[in-house]
Amino acid sequence: MSEMMKAFRIVEWEHPPELTEAPIPTPGPGEVLVKVAGNGLCHSDVGMALAPAAFMEPLGWRVPFTLGHEVGGHVAALGPGALGFAVGDAVAVISPHSCGHCIWCARGQDNNCDDSIVGRGYGIDGGLARYVLVATTRELVKLNSLDPVIAGPLTDAGATSYHAVKRSLPRIPPGGTAVVIGAGGLGAYAIQYLLALTSARVVAIDVSTDRLAYATELGAHDVLEGVNDDTTTELHRLLGGGANAVFDFVGIDQTITHGLQSTGKAGAYALVGAGNGSLRGTMFDKLPRDGEVFSFQAPTIADTLEVIALAESGKLRVDVDLFPLDRVAEAYEKMERGELRGRAVVIPD
Repeated sequence: MSEMMKAFRIVEWEHPPELTEAPIPTPGPGEVLVKVAGNGLCHSDVGMALAPAAFMEPLGWRVPFTLGHEVGGHVAALGPGALGFAVGDAVAVISPHSCGHCIWCARGQDNNCDDSIVGRGYGIDGGLARYVLVATTRELVKLNSLDPVIAGPLTDAGATSYHAVKRSLPRIPPGGTAVVIGAGGLGAYAIQYLLALTSARVVAIDVSTDRLAYATELGAHDVLEGVNDDTTTELHRLLGGGANAVFDFVGIDQTITHGLQSTGKAGAYALVGAGNGSLRGTMFDKLPRDGEVFSFQAPTIADTLEVIALAESGKLRVDVDLFPLDRVAEAYEKMERGELRGRAVVIPD
C-alpha cells in the first residue's frame, strides 16, 4: 500500500476542496518527483471546485485531484531516463503543461498547446501536498540563488503578466504610457516589468487603497482609485489622451469597457484577468484605432525562464504571505477578500 500524504483536493464537483490524503506518487520513466517547498495560490483554484462535472469532465479532468499549479521545491526522486537533474536540486515547476512536439511547442508558443487544457493542479494532482509528480524534466527550471519557497508564484502569476508586457513592448514608445488595471498579484509584477523594460509612465488603477499604496511602493508613477467614468476621464486628463498599453488583470464588464476606452490610437489592450466579463454594443467604435486587443491563457516556458532570471538577478521583487498546509482554506479566504500583501504561498511541511 502506498504511503500517504496530506493534500488539498477537489474530491467532488460543485463542492469546496478538502484537506484530505493522497498517495505519494512513484516516478516512472522520464518522470520526476518533487518535494514541494512552497505552492502559490491562484484565484482560478476557487472556481474549479464549483464547476459542474458536465463542463469539466469533457476537458479530461477527473476528480479527485490535488490543487496547486505554482510550485517550487527540490528533486526528491528521478524515474528511469530522467536526465539533467539530481536529487536535491532546487527547482521551479513550469505551470502550464505542454506536449513538447506539436506545432505550437515547436514555435515556442507552448502556452497554446492543446495538452495545456489538463495539467498539475487543474485536472491532475498539483502542488498543495508534500510531493508532486512532474511528467518530464522539460517542465522543470533549475534554481540557483532563488529560494524555492517563493519561486512558485513566478511560474504563473509572474510569468503570465510578463507574457502580456513582453507582447505589448512594440506598442510602447520611449517615454510612452502604460496602465495596469488591478494592482494585485499579477498587476504588481506587471508594474515591475514595465519599469524594468520600458521608460513608460506607469499608472495603476484599483479599488483597494492598500493595493494602490503597494503599487506606489513598487514604483508606479500615478495611481487612481476605482474603475468608472470618472476614473477614465481622470486618466485621459493625466496622460493627455489614451495610453499606449492597458493591461486588464480583472476582466469584468466594467474593466473591459473602461480599459478599452483608456487605450489610445495604435495602442494595445491586454485582457489577462479571467473575470468572465463582456463588451456590449458596436465593436468598431470601442476598439483602439490601428491598435490591437489580445488575450491568452498561460505563459510560455521561455517566459518563465526569463522571469526566474530576472528574480535571480535581483531585478524583481517577490513578496509572499506564507501559510502552512493546515491553514490553506484560510489562505484562500484572505486572498479572495484582498487581505494579502503578496502572493499567498502554502508550505506543506
